[in-house]
Amino acid sequence: MNDLLTERLILHPFTLAEAERVAAGQAQPGDNWAADYPSEGERVGAGMFAKNAANNGARQPFGGWEIRRRSDGAAIGGLGFHGAPDEHGTVSVGYGLSESVRGQGYASEALRAVLAAAPGWGVKRLVGDTDLDNLPSQRVMEACGLTFTHQDEELKYYGIDLV
Repeated sequence: MNDLLTERLILHPFTLAEAERVAAGQAQPGDNWAADYPSEGERVGAGMFAKNAANNGARQPFGGWEIRRRSDGAAIGGLGFHGAPDEHGTVSVGYGLSESVRGQGYASEALRAVLAAAPGWGVKRLVGDTDLDNLPSQRVMEACGLTFTHQDEELKYYGIDLV
């Protein structure tokens, strides 16, 4: 699986070894991580991908992706699918950034890259969710064209039809 490139970012599909290092929070020589990467959320997401990849093989593009800055190659966050599309072509995505780079448009840029590529991967609908009080994440989804669909006691849900 190839990297996805945007103006400022590289979305790099995790290998099993990369995901295991992120999950453990232990960089190896050659890893270029921002000082506050990975966050706890990134560690959990990478761990989920690593466990699934170890048991079932890496199923890219519907796994984990590391978000890197093109300017210096530093890993600053991640984006991941919660599995392959269902029988209707719907897939769920989540994302997160290191605190030091939030508010710079990187999450929107990464999500837009995935939205552009997803129809070529057979995705017909992309969905995401966020905590009720996570206004920045809600703004990211709305800025990328996802619309609010509903909420429950904990989360707000968003979606966009791609075909």
